[in-house]
Amino acid sequence: MYHAPVPLDLEQQDSEPVELAEEAVGADAGSKRLREAHLHNGQAQTRALFAPYFAGTAVGAALLVAWALFAQTSPILIGGWLAAVGVVNAVYFRRVMQERSNSGSRSAERGPALVGIAEAVGLAGVWASLPTWTFSHQGYEAQVVIVLAMASMIIAAIALASVPAAAYAWIATITAALCAAYWLGNGLLDPLIGATIVGIASVAIFGMTRLTRFTYEQLQIIAKVRTQAESVRLLLKEYEHRGVGWLWQVDAENRVVYISSRMTSLLGRSASQLIGHSLPATLGGNSALGRTLLDRQPFANLEMELKTRRGTRWISLAGDPIIDMSGQFQGFRGVGSDITEVRRTQERLTNLANMDVLSGLPNRGRVRQLLGEALSGSQAGNVPCAIMFLDLDGFKPVNDTFGHPKGDAVLKSVSQRLVKEAGEVGHVGRMGGDEFAIVIRDAQSRKKVDDLARRIIAAVAEPYHIDKAEIRIGVSIGCAFGPIDGQSVDDLIQKADLALYQAKAQGRGTCCYFSADMQNEAEDRLRLEQDLRQAISLKQFRLDYQPLINAADQSLMGFEALIRWHHPTRGMVSPIEFITLAEETGLIMQLGDWVIDEACRAAASWPDYISVALNLSARQLILPALPNTVSEAISKYRVKANRIELEVTESVFLGDSEGSLDVLKRLRSLGVGIALDDFGTGYSSLGYLNKAVFHKLKIDGSFVREAAHNRETVAIIQSIVQLAKSFRMTVTAEGVETADDFTRMRDLGVHQIQGYLFGRPMSFERATDLIHGTQTRMTA
Repeated sequence: MYHAPVPLDLEQQDSEPVELAEEAVGADAGSKRLREAHLHNGQAQTRALFAPYFAGTAVGAALLVAWALFAQTSPILIGGWLAAVGVVNAVYFRRVMQERSNSGSRSAERGPALVGIAEAVGLAGVWASLPTWTFSHQGYEAQVVIVLAMASMIIAAIALASVPAAAYAWIATITAALCAAYWLGNGLLDPLIGATIVGIASVAIFGMTRLTRFTYEQLQIIAKVRTQAESVRLLLKEYEHRGVGWLWQVDAENRVVYISSRMTSLLGRSASQLIGHSLPATLGGNSALGRTLLDRQPFANLEMELKTRRGTRWISLAGDPIIDMSGQFQGFRGVGSDITEVRRTQERLTNLANMDVLSGLPNRGRVRQLLGEALSGSQAGNVPCAIMFLDLDGFKPVNDTFGHPKGDAVLKSVSQRLVKEAGEVGHVGRMGGDEFAIVIRDAQSRKKVDDLARRIIAAVAEPYHIDKAEIRIGVSIGCAFGPIDGQSVDDLIQKADLALYQAKAQGRGTCCYFSADMQNEAEDRLRLEQDLRQAISLKQFRLDYQPLINAADQSLMGFEALIRWHHPTRGMVSPIEFITLAEETGLIMQLGDWVIDEACRAAASWPDYISVALNLSARQLILPALPNTVSEAISKYRVKANRIELEVTESVFLGDSEGSLDVLKRLRSLGVGIALDDFGTGYSSLGYLNKAVFHKLKIDGSFVREAAHNRETVAIIQSIVQLAKSFRMTVTAEGVETADDFTRMRDLGVHQIQGYLFGRPMSFERATDLIHGTQTRMTA
């Protein structure tokens, strides 16, 4: 038959007042009163323990004295005395027993100390009254009996050791009575007898002092321990009452010994149905809990899922092993708590951390997790996965034209279309801005991936109707397969990004798959970027100068400065290649500053009638500090501002046109010339010709070559020349390579000629020689 060990003492003394319970866990004064109550209870228990001995000794000694007095004392007097001794001891015994029965309640208050002293004096006085009065009339034998009986009563003070004052009063009363007996018999107290009596009393008092002090100290320790235990009990009770958690205890076999009512309510079962049963089985057969209990080590934050009548709940357990005084394992006790709401909050926060707020799709971090899971599955199952990177084409003008609210609406619509097209094939996520990604777990069929890409491109290209506005955009896609193209998440993302870059370069609205050639190009581009940074610091660049000729008299008017890079191992690197790279990496700022400084230095060494034109990147025009850079270079070399000419293309109006126009106006205010290069080949910029910024238009060489056999081109050139005249601008024709081209351009009204007919780009030294040769001819 199973007998459960004693459980946690939480339900005892339920009848105790709540006020005292609050005091026990409250102020220090309350704790002090509680200790005093426990001390009083201990004293009452100790007195009750010795009460039978005390009363029996008093009555027995009285009977012995009565026997000795019987021969020479009135039987009536002896009977009355015995009755008095019996009554007072019976009353004392009953009161002590009653006090013990009341000591379990802290409502029983301790009486004044004088009451205990008076009680001891009264009891001693009643007992010693007759022996003291009749002592002198007795024979020697009877006196010996009386003295020994009174000595035994002194020793009986041990029964009052829990109340030191009462014990001392008892001894003092008996001792005084014995001394009085001798004094009444002889009219004086023999010194030897008095010393003997005082010595006996002193020994008794000394021993009693040590005993009572020890007893009192032990009672105080017990009271303190009980007070602390009571405080702990009340705190645990409060812990359960407030719903913070619940308590449990199991025996060495992991069978439930105690479990809080809060947990039984959660499980929907009574305590009797749980006591004696395995705790892991009670909590749904949780194996982790079973293994933890078998380890017999302290544990905390053990979380487990629990099926209840109220649905799935999550609980957390913590426990410590119970080891007895002999070192034997007796089970576990601990606490538990319902963490269901905490788990739900954590799940909501996790979802928020993994979700893009605008679209509701997984964000960049979550996409990386999904790709990592897909890649792990591919490596384990030998089935390739894929990652698609999507970048919207033409989305920036949507925000610029319609505003960000409509742009956000478009992004939401794109998200919905992507989810619809991807279906069960892949997980769609938003990487940020107008970039999306799709993780495909099973990409074994390349045709399935191709079909998905085509559907996505077609779906995104469908018009978006936002607040009566029709918006059209496109999408470019880059795709990489794992683990074929990369065996890590970062590697696959990089490869997909390279494929997307290639798709953008191919004209957008397409899907490109990663190939080794892309990797080689990317690595070569990275090496070229590193070389470009080094070339800037080592000043490996130079400026070549192509002559600008007056169409009217073929005189030299100036030069266009063209940057050249002779790489130590690559040889000559095309400006188209490294200028584009410099713009993408931000190095164009340093490179452009060097060109401005070098062009002004060259102009300073040439005659004042020679101008120098240099090209500006659209990226340079977004810097408000550019006019300051030009102004400093002009001042540094003391060059007249009108000798410096800055050429820009129509691409400057694609981005921040207002900011670029402001920078151009500030440059124009310095006195430098502003030329619009490649006019007519790019974007319509006619609206900016009346801003009083440009002083020259440059006709692209393609128009010059086509003019030889295309009348429409000739008409366009005539229109450009007429337009320039209307705005008082100079017209320069580039790419003039033949005499017929020169004659034709001159006849059409072009003011300046630039091309191989009059000179290829040349070094600074050859340009200087050309200037000096021209001067010599002019002088001759």
